[in-house]
Amino acid sequence: MFSYRHAFHAGNHADVLKHVVLLATLRHLMHKEAGLTLIDTHAGAGLYRLDSDFTDKGDEARDGIVKLMGALRPASGQPAASAAAVDDYLDLIAGFNPSGQLRVYPGSPFVVHSTLRAASRDRLRLYELHPTDSRTLSANIAQLEAGRTVSVHREDGFAALRPLLPPPPGPGGSRRAMVLIDPSYEIKSDYHKVSACIQESLKRFPTGCYLVWYPVIPRPEAHDLPRRLRTLANQSQRPWLHATLAIGQDPSHGPDDRPGLTASGMFVINPPYTLKAQLQEALPVLLNMLGRGRGQGQTLESAG
Repeated sequence: MFSYRHAFHAGNHADVLKHVVLLATLRHLMHKEAGLTLIDTHAGAGLYRLDSDFTDKGDEARDGIVKLMGALRPASGQPAASAAAVDDYLDLIAGFNPSGQLRVYPGSPFVVHSTLRAASRDRLRLYELHPTDSRTLSANIAQLEAGRTVSVHREDGFAALRPLLPPPPGPGGSRRAMVLIDPSYEIKSDYHKVSACIQESLKRFPTGCYLVWYPVIPRPEAHDLPRRLRTLANQSQRPWLHATLAIGQDPSHGPDDRPGLTASGMFVINPPYTLKAQLQEALPVLLNMLGRGRGQGQTLESAG
C-alpha cells in the first residue's frame, strides 16, 4: 500500500505540467482580496533533493525540470523562447536554488505556500498518508514557521476533504477554496476515488476550483477518468479545462525497455478565465523543450 514515493519522480515532466498549471491558477486566485482555503489531498514530502539516492535511481528530473531549466535558463548563451507561465514557474524553482545549481525541487505544498499572502486569511491544509513522507512533510513545513497558516495531517486525503467543504466564510462572507488531487494511481481504485471525490465535492461546494492530475497510461481507468470528470463538470454546469503533455518515447531505449511514464494530464474544474490563454502559450513551449521522440504531443480542451 505504501510503495509509492514521489521522491523517485520529483521534477519529472509530469511535475512540470502539474506545477505550471497549479502556479498559474494560484496567481489568478490571489488577485481577489478574500482569503482562500487551499487543500492538497496527497501532499508527499513537500521538498525533494534532486541529487538524492531516490532521484538518482529514476533520474526522471533529467527529462523534466533539468532539461527545461537548461534550455530556458542556460548558464551561458541565448535562452530559447518561452511563455509567461513557464517563466513564472522557472522563477519559482530558481528561488529554491539560490546557488544556481539545481539541487532542490519544491513539491506542490511548497509551490502553494510560495503564493500565500502575508497578513491574509489564506490557509493551507496538507494531507499525506505515507508514514515516512508524512513525517518528512511535517519537518519541512516546520522550517517555514508558518504557524496555523499551514497544517499537516497524516490522513487519507480523500476522506479528509469531505468535512472541509464548503470552506468557512471569510470576513466578507465569501467562501473560496482550491483543491489539488494527485494520488499515485498505483492502486486502480484511486481512479474511482478521484471521480467519486469530485462528484461529492461539486455537490457540497460547486464553486470551488478543483485540480486533478492523472497519468496517461495504457489502462482503461486512466482513459476513462478525464471523460468521467468532464461528465461531472457538465452535469454540474461548471466550466472545465483539460490539458495533456506527452514527451514521447526515449529514442535511446530499445523495444524491450519499459518506457516509464511518458504523458500526463491536468483536469481543472472552475478554472480561472485566464488559464486557457496561458496554457495555449505554455504547452507548445513545454513540448518543444521536453519532447523527445515518437508519441510526443499536447492537447488543450475547455468548456464553459
